[in-house]
Amino acid sequence: MRPFSYDTAAELFPAAIRKKKRAGFAYRRFGTAAEAVRFAIEELPADSLNGAYLQVEEARFDQSGIRTLYESEAFPLERRPRADAPADADAA
Repeated sequence: MRPFSYDTAAELFPAAIRKKKRAGFAYRRFGTAAEAVRFAIEELPADSLNGAYLQVEEARFDQSGIRTLYESEAFPLERRPRADAPADADAA
């Protein structure tokens, strides 16, 4: 198996949600897998990430796989707080 490249183009597919009238997000294509991974973890609501998958070339990653890529030491982008996280979570 060849090593994962965060520089490869990637596609993020939404979960099929039958109970809702619309999915939380639509299909998106990203210039790099790193951008797609960061978007999935930091921007998607948790219910949209659950059941979504990331495709990079022939490899597919589910929610757990996406999180593993994000938490990897090899992840090249700066990690930011999730969009739905409280802004003053560090202030106590």
